Amino acid sequence: MVLPTGVVEDGRVTVEGRHIVEAGAGGTATGGGTTGRMATGGAQGDNGAETALDLTGHWIVPGFVDMHVHGGGGASFSAGTPEEALTVAHTHRRHGTTTLLASTVTGDLDDLARQAAALSELVQQGELAGVHFEGPFISPHRCGAHQPSLLRHPDPADVRKLVDAARGTAKMMTLAPELPGGLDSVRLLADSGVIAAVGHTDAAYEAALEAVEAGATVATHLFNAMPPLLHREPGPVAALLEDERVTIELINDGTHLHPAALRLAFRRAGADRVAFITDAMGAAGMSDGVYPLGPMEVEVTDGVARISSGPTAGSIAGSTLTLDRAFARAVTLDGLSVPEAVRALSATPAKVLGLDTRVGSLEAGKDADLVVLGEDFGLVGVMRRGEWVIDPEVG
Repeated sequence: MVLPTGVVEDGRVTVEGRHIVEAGAGGTATGGGTTGRMATGGAQGDNGAETALDLTGHWIVPGFVDMHVHGGGGASFSAGTPEEALTVAHTHRRHGTTTLLASTVTGDLDDLARQAAALSELVQQGELAGVHFEGPFISPHRCGAHQPSLLRHPDPADVRKLVDAARGTAKMMTLAPELPGGLDSVRLLADSGVIAAVGHTDAAYEAALEAVEAGATVATHLFNAMPPLLHREPGPVAALLEDERVTIELINDGTHLHPAALRLAFRRAGADRVAFITDAMGAAGMSDGVYPLGPMEVEVTDGVARISSGPTAGSIAGSTLTLDRAFARAVTLDGLSVPEAVRALSATPAKVLGLDTRVGSLEAGKDADLVVLGEDFGLVGVMRRGEWVIDPEVG
């Protein structure tokens, strides 16, 4: 079991209703290696009696928090319908993500406002943690899988329109601060309590620093869709990595980043400043094929998504990653410790989103969101708010 204080062997988590009431050492499970014991009470027990689940030989970690995800299960948040949004959420829950933002894709401003309004209802119902706008206020030189013809400068009035459309549920907006209106929009977002994220940007080093001074606090999928780190032109990568106020998103799927680049960023920023994300599109949890990503068409081959036609054909189009795979990769291939991976997948994104009083760690009083992993870090069980999404005894 992994607590904020580190790994606890023979640990015990006790759940009553939807909350954790106890988490720590003192479980009765025996045996070598990493162990855990899960106890549930209240409605899940017979006549209110406590029922214990022995998870000897397993890891118990907090539910994962994904602050950047567009789709999954063949569905997309950009569809702007509750049915597709719930499909996305349920798909990622079955891979351990118990908290997630709904990320949109560049589109017509009125359509994005409509999507935000629809998604806000699911946020209010507790199905989603908030809305993340990625585009349309991004650089045409670094647009990636976003439709170039729909891009626009970040006019603060347009930024305000989208924030207002989300009805208090906007959590983050990715924009290119070097564009006209960029810094004013960063300030507007910061003043409105919405995270300003620097991404899909062609900013120089100095412009990225200006954005941080104006209130930007997140680097959208660092390295991807921005100028590379060069010794005479360090660009936004160096500016965002070196500033302690900035949390770094990283896509740990083996496609978006070379392992050495990921390790470099992680070691420089540390687990308290890194949030592993999926940036997943509709093919996450699905087989290869053709899928929509906003107004774009994406072809997935061998699990890698790329724009299939048009001026950005061949560009990587999000990922098919799920966070259980990102966790396993982090601890088996990237050399991260289990506590480091837990912080990057749970505690750090929860803190960035202002949700760390409820989720992100196994502590008394927090939501009973947890993931059970096997000795080899394969996913075995998922609990969200005290209810099993995947029961480790059933699968």
